[in-house]
Amino acid sequence: MLVKAQNYIYQHGTLGALMQDLMDGTEKIGTLSHYGDFGLGTLEGANGEVIFLDGVIYHADETGTVHQLSGDELTPYAAVTHFESDLQFLLSNMAADELKVEILNKISHNLFAAVKITGTFSYMKVRIAPKQVKPYPKFVEVARHQPEFEADKITGTIVGFYTPQLFHGAAAAGFHLHFISDDHKFGGHVLDFKLTTGQIDLMELAEFRQHFPVESSDFLTNEIKIDEISKDIKEAE
Repeated sequence: MLVKAQNYIYQHGTLGALMQDLMDGTEKIGTLSHYGDFGLGTLEGANGEVIFLDGVIYHADETGTVHQLSGDELTPYAAVTHFESDLQFLLSNMAADELKVEILNKISHNLFAAVKITGTFSYMKVRIAPKQVKPYPKFVEVARHQPEFEADKITGTIVGFYTPQLFHGAAAAGFHLHFISDDHKFGGHVLDFKLTTGQIDLMELAEFRQHFPVESSDFLTNEIKIDEISKDIKEAE
């Protein structure tokens, strides 16, 4: 696959900080739209799951309700890119793990890649992190009690990224995927799915642009315990 030099992923905050309990909103979610029209994230207090698709920002909350964001809501962590498909192919009757193997056979494991899967799913399972208030718990504790939702025979789009192992902590190594249905009534962080038929679009990224919450005293003064959060990310994801 030809990697275009101008392609980049832009990320505000780090997943590691979110995992440790740094859940204050430190950037307006709409600001990320200046850097991409495709991506994912969460809101202040690890409140739900955010999906950027075609320039629109959606939010799935802990009740399972999906609505469009104004852009003024605050986020501790989100990642976006300007999506342009570099490789496109069709697949059918495939479980999530099988599909991920197909993708891994087509991309470099040393690059970030944007992943878009559009189609019909015979099964989709998501989770949605419930909003937290201070004093925040570690995110892994939130994940252990998060509501999960299932749908059968649903059409929609999986939006997400593949992250190289080298950057585990900044993001989640491997696949981080969110889903939004075509009717915008069902969405969340993808746990499992079965694809009936769909189109897979991939874009490898030449740059990783990390924006830190430099105005947050909590972020500046708290040391991230990488060994602990690395294990927590694997459990929570």
